[in-house]
Amino acid sequence: MDGPLSYLLLFLVGLFAGTINILAGGGSFLTLPILIFFGLPPVIANATNRVGVLLQNIGGLWGFHRHGVLDWRSVAWAAGPATLGSIIGAWAALRVGDQAFQRILAFLMIAVTLWSLWNPLKARPVGESKRPRAAWLAAGFFVVGIYGGFVQAGVGFLILAATTLAGLDLVRGNAVKVLSVFVFTAMSLAIFAWQGKVDWTLGLALGSGNTVGGFLGVRLAVLKGHNWLRRVVTACVVVFALKLLLGV
Repeated sequence: MDGPLSYLLLFLVGLFAGTINILAGGGSFLTLPILIFFGLPPVIANATNRVGVLLQNIGGLWGFHRHGVLDWRSVAWAAGPATLGSIIGAWAALRVGDQAFQRILAFLMIAVTLWSLWNPLKARPVGESKRPRAAWLAAGFFVVGIYGGFVQAGVGFLILAATTLAGLDLVRGNAVKVLSVFVFTAMSLAIFAWQGKVDWTLGLALGSGNTVGGFLGVRLAVLKGHNWLRRVVTACVVVFALKLLLGV
């Protein structure tokens, strides 16, 4: 597919996906199938999707920093380890064929969504004194980075679970998530681009919508607060689970 209407569709999908990615996660559950529908092979769709994710998180970073809820020290225990893991994940994604990747993608999307339904976001009350040690958090983000480097879909749910266990509320947890995803997505996108796996035209059309959605998501997150975000995250998890399980 090509033409102005196609790019408009990608922009609108990116706008919606960018908003829910900042608020919770799971936007790639929509954008990956759309890119495949546009005729991209699954591995190239997986790489191209990261253009939008990267642009959306640039806007998200600026917004959270402007509102004073972004802790840049989280680079040490979150973004850094996740970026190292993303190198392994991106390398693995480049080594599998399109058909195998599509099967793995379907399995991972269902597995992450079912795991999210367990609702790890209420596993530990915000601010509880017993928190995982920094080393364990770094190890967890390294594993999350491997997943994110391989396939972006659903990684936001995993990061929010980790930040909640670290004692952060969902507003500050979302800020850490945006910083981590920005850094490791930049690394994985560079690897995919080096291998010629990115369709920049479709990626930028999608990314323009993602960028606007990123700004909107930050504004909603900061204005509405933790309890509202918890309801949004739960709703997103349920919707994506039903979509995958029912095939709609």
